[in-house]
Amino acid sequence: MKNIVVALSILGMLGAAAPHLFAAPAPEPILYVVQKGDTLWGVSERFFKDPFFWPNLWSRNPAIGNPHFIYPGQKLRIFPDRIEVVNTETPPPASGMQKETPPASAEPITEKTFLVTGGEGFISEDDLAGIGRIVATNHDRVVVGEGDTVYTDIGGSRGAQNGDRFSIFNKQDIITHPSRHFTVGYKIIPLGTLELTELTTTGSRATVTMSYREISSGSILLPWRETRRVIPLKAAHRDLSGTILDSLPGNKAVGVGDVVYLDLGKNQGLEIGNLLYVVRNVVPDKEYRGNISLPREVVGAVVVVSTGRNASTALVVKNVETIYLGDSVETVLAD
Repeated sequence: MKNIVVALSILGMLGAAAPHLFAAPAPEPILYVVQKGDTLWGVSERFFKDPFFWPNLWSRNPAIGNPHFIYPGQKLRIFPDRIEVVNTETPPPASGMQKETPPASAEPITEKTFLVTGGEGFISEDDLAGIGRIVATNHDRVVVGEGDTVYTDIGGSRGAQNGDRFSIFNKQDIITHPSRHFTVGYKIIPLGTLELTELTTTGSRATVTMSYREISSGSILLPWRETRRVIPLKAAHRDLSGTILDSLPGNKAVGVGDVVYLDLGKNQGLEIGNLLYVVRNVVPDKEYRGNISLPREVVGAVVVVSTGRNASTALVVKNVETIYLGDSVETVLAD
């Protein structure tokens, strides 16, 4: 009987240890040698099939001070869920089974770009009056769209000609800074474009050639310009921090593909193509609060698509959590 009890005890201990004794071995990392022009964005695309995964990688890798720029010759260990920087003091894994990727650039990484169509809008710091307005619609329709006829107050006496094109905008409410409570400007929403087809001295008939949103009488007209553009990613050269002021639809919660407006612009050194993280403070539990300063949490990223003097328009390209109006943003610096 005693032998049976001992045997059962041993089996019990083996069962408890089984998850550790018989667990599947961890996958071996790939050792990648960084090439000239590589970015974590591109490395994420290559190894994780998700170029927007790199904010997650950066947040787990304090050794990478600048996640957009890594250095030729650096070695990275590529795990299924993370990237680690190999430094000269770090010994290789005990198994010695790492697979090293060849240094040759057999898989070139294409620079990341973003396409904008002109419907993103902007914040105007001036009380935008435009150069004209839609003053009537065909058959007094409340809203019109592409292909419909409208009438404007732009006529021949102002040098206008048949075929002239204009962009159509709607001036919305004043935007107030959420924490500093000063007036930033007016939210200007693009509605579409029109082309003049028949003129009088003081007015004209026009056809709506493109519509992003519903167009109505009173809409503002500005000179037409090409709005479909490709925005190349561009690292900032200034350490900037700002706030998300508003979103294109006015929603308080936004995610990938949404358009937001920031309280940073040309006067602060922000440029089109700059990448900014969306960051959030981590607050210690009540019993630990005091002088403790914790690293900020990266919850997403935005790319600037247009800039004003002190405000800009940006596209949300990554979110690992819901992004809210009032969240902070900070630039990704070039070295």
